Amino acid sequence: MARSRYASTTGVPTGSSVAASAGLGVLAAIVGVLTTYVLVPADVRSAVGEDVASWKAVAWYYYNAHLVEIEVSGGADFGDFGSVSSGGTMDLIAQSETARVSLLYVVPPLVLVLVGAVLAYHLGATNVGAAVSVGAPVTLGYVIVMGLGAVVAETTSEAEFFGIEASGSMAPELVPAVVLGGLLYPLVFATAGAVVVAVLVRK
Repeated sequence: MARSRYASTTGVPTGSSVAASAGLGVLAAIVGVLTTYVLVPADVRSAVGEDVASWKAVAWYYYNAHLVEIEVSGGADFGDFGSVSSGGTMDLIAQSETARVSLLYVVPPLVLVLVGAVLAYHLGATNVGAAVSVGAPVTLGYVIVMGLGAVVAETTSEAEFFGIEASGSMAPELVPAVVLGGLLYPLVFATAGAVVVAVLVRK
């Protein structure tokens, strides 16, 4: 009974449940990035060398795990990523030959499902409506991290070819990062985790 006061049993979210959900949305994104770093440290170092900050490369892998590709603009050399042409995109997970790296596709859904489940349990969601009310607002925190992260994870490079200077940049595609990674992923998986717990508790 003590837990139920935080989550509306009618499916209407309360202020405290929305704040808790949004906060865990931010935490979910951070945990996901850290998990990504644990799984691919060697791959990151070998791929970027000294040309790209390691944390940015880790972020790129994390966005790829949400099916968000890395956009290339201009033309310049990015270390072991090679010389890339303007207008292209990259998926570092798909290009990797390491089976361990493919596990990254599971990281965002798994973390979000767990977050939704924890919220539903601790906020006392006992039906589908209440579960949605605590699971869906995870999106609020998650989308902020994914949107800002796509901007700060951009890297630029300059090169000179036959006396002509060229510059290029690489960054997660912003619109898919926000819509697919920031909105759809948490909306689907965090809500699913919350609904599963609510159904199990009701039984």
